[in-house]
Amino acid sequence: MESLHENAIGKPLLQSQTSDTKSESTSSELEDVLSDGNSSLLERWGKATCIESKLLFHLAAPAVIVYMINYLMSMSTQIFSGHLGNLELAAASLGNTGIQIFAYGLMLGMGSAVETLCGQAFGAHKYDMLGIYLQRSAVLLTFTGILLTLIYVFSKPILLLLGESPDIASAAAIFVYGLIPQIFAYALNFPIQKFLQAQSIVAPSAYISTATLFIHLLMSWVAVYKMGLGLLGASLVLSLSWWIVVVAQFVYIVKSDKCKYTWNGFSSQAFTGLPGFFKLSASSAVMLCLETWYFQILVLLAGLLENPELALDSLSICMTISGWVFMISVGFNAAASVRVGNELGAGHPKSAAFSVVIVTVLSFIISVAAAIIIMVLRDVISYAFTEGEVVAEAVSDLCPLLALTLILNGVQPVLSGVAVGCGWQTFVAYVNVGCYYFVGVPLGSLLGFYFNLGAKGIWSGMIGGTVMQTLVLIWVTFRTDWKKEVEEARKRMDAWQVKKEEPLLK
Repeated sequence: MESLHENAIGKPLLQSQTSDTKSESTSSELEDVLSDGNSSLLERWGKATCIESKLLFHLAAPAVIVYMINYLMSMSTQIFSGHLGNLELAAASLGNTGIQIFAYGLMLGMGSAVETLCGQAFGAHKYDMLGIYLQRSAVLLTFTGILLTLIYVFSKPILLLLGESPDIASAAAIFVYGLIPQIFAYALNFPIQKFLQAQSIVAPSAYISTATLFIHLLMSWVAVYKMGLGLLGASLVLSLSWWIVVVAQFVYIVKSDKCKYTWNGFSSQAFTGLPGFFKLSASSAVMLCLETWYFQILVLLAGLLENPELALDSLSICMTISGWVFMISVGFNAAASVRVGNELGAGHPKSAAFSVVIVTVLSFIISVAAAIIIMVLRDVISYAFTEGEVVAEAVSDLCPLLALTLILNGVQPVLSGVAVGCGWQTFVAYVNVGCYYFVGVPLGSLLGFYFNLGAKGIWSGMIGGTVMQTLVLIWVTFRTDWKKEVEEARKRMDAWQVKKEEPLLK
């Protein structure tokens, strides 16, 4: 089996030096089980399910923890701000969801280029390419961060131009100013995360994020309540917490034996081939940004309703809860991307296809369970954010839509992860434009404003776009020729091969 793999993909550069030989042999075993013609289909699927579930558990569980804790830091900052008052909650919500999510989506999307290339390179045993991809992505994202800083600096006039309340826009701008350092933490964090995930190294990031969360909560309490720094203090602490995560992860990469063959020090290769790398990064960014901006528009539209403060408070609480549960799906998204990318790079088409089925089913089951919990707690869940009874009633009224959104998020993000693992970012970007902006946004505006359904109408229209996008992704994934995708992965690795050179700094 190994000799066939070498002929199809290319002679492994570091055959005996991989840091994750156990997972590689398990992956090869999965392909053997699925290809075993002597066993019945039921027997093959039973054995394969056990193998794939173990692989996904070790990969998805820590990834879920990482994304959930990272989101909890933002969520806790919003909670601290909310207990200062309803205006502060609306301001933090608008700043966090209306401005900060813009940078988050753009940076995470551009980082997905690393996810595609590193995942397939690791599966193809071309380990020396991973560190170069990490550095190229960090360079591009840092330049992007400089441009994004201008949006943060002029956030108040931007929000006023969009028709937001002057009081809320002024308070939101103060919150956003403290998030400027976070932009550059994003620029390094997302490439680092994808670099580690491609190698199935996710547990260290989970430990780092968990420890940072406790530090973040303590610092937020001191800054907001003891030092009286208000919104600016809350957002500055959030930025500092993200930098703690970045520094700790990079120290791990430099010091850990698991990364000694994928990280060979800083290299001048990071500044070569940037136009081609930018093209793939831009496609990845557009794919994810169109999705994150879609829900950002939901919040911005809510600010134009008759009672903007109540609409923003109720919607932001529901969107925060949705985002927190969404982190579970994002963890499965990362797992799907890594598993598919690794299997395609390794020349295992059946394993790639089977992994898609298992990860989608598991994510869907968990999302349904979360939706049931939300419906049970619909009348009390808002009190974690604010003490207002009017807001609590509005949140309870939106919970059925929230539950439906959670169920959809159990499928759609996973299939987007499959798209990243295959390198389909450009195609998915077109799908997102059609489903979200030609269906979801117009329908939501029509229901929300013309039919006077308010926040419920806006959200209902958005759900319509998400349903359409999910169905398209299911259809495309179902019809995928996985043998052809293996060939495409091989061509991509050949095109992105880098030449060996001495590092600038070890």
